[in-house]
Amino acid sequence: MTDAVLRVQSALTDRDHILLGWLADHGLLTTPQIAHALFPSVDFAQERLRKLTTLGVLARFRPQRPDGGSYPYHYLLDQLGVDVVAAQRGDDLPRRDAARKRRWHLTNRANLPHLLGTNQFFIELAGYARTHPEAHLIRWWPASRMQRLGAFAEPDDPVQVHAYIPRVRPDGHGIWAEHHQQVPFFLEYDTGTERPLSILTDKITAYERLAAVTRRVWPVLFWLHSAARERHLHQRLSDAGIRTPAATAVRDDAARNGKSPAEAVWWLHRRPGGLLRLADLADTVITTQTDTQQADRPGSVTT
Repeated sequence: MTDAVLRVQSALTDRDHILLGWLADHGLLTTPQIAHALFPSVDFAQERLRKLTTLGVLARFRPQRPDGGSYPYHYLLDQLGVDVVAAQRGDDLPRRDAARKRRWHLTNRANLPHLLGTNQFFIELAGYARTHPEAHLIRWWPASRMQRLGAFAEPDDPVQVHAYIPRVRPDGHGIWAEHHQQVPFFLEYDTGTERPLSILTDKITAYERLAAVTRRVWPVLFWLHSAARERHLHQRLSDAGIRTPAATAVRDDAARNGKSPAEAVWWLHRRPGGLLRLADLADTVITTQTDTQQADRPGSVTT
């Protein structure tokens, strides 16, 4: 561990380490996102973010709006922040130019709005959990983590699960818990512009394969931009005969009504009735330990 990392450690709080870990895994977050998830107010968040920037663990930039003005500050790890996270996780210290290359990649990626939108989904869950003691965002994984060898293997799983490289390409994976209900899920964040609906339905095949290997069935969440696209997607899912649990929600409607994705905004495919809370989707989860064992009760998971 470098002298600089040792010196800065005493100035960092548990909340700082959570933020640094999120930025290491998910690239960047804006001031409003960080404030909503971790702080009681934007002013408090801004004060702490300025301190972390001065310490050299965070860097920031402020994109310009096409119609004038600027967006909020976007925060990402500076080199010292990269070093702190590596030391915290027991990883080898990265190259000296790691933060610079990462910043160039993030600030020049064409799909930056998609990344921020995906992160916003999980930020809203984290913010809800911050103000509701009975709720917890237990896991938040980026897409890259799900493409590793044995990404979803548990210690007692058979060797084929540990040797399997998942072919799923969700935008994120999480585990949400509320009131003794726990639901692992995959997120498909859809802007409505870059992907035909057929691509969304075709992706279900990879989830079915993963469930066959791991013996775990987890719902796929489609976070959509419009009610019309939601209706059309349900029709596509029906036409394709999809049986994998799939639920949809319209983020613009949720925002308009002041609701987070933790609340009753989810339309579960093939289920009549009203909208469901995210935790209610625990009823779609099935975990089977062996081929000869019956499925556990709905909602049981291995974590």
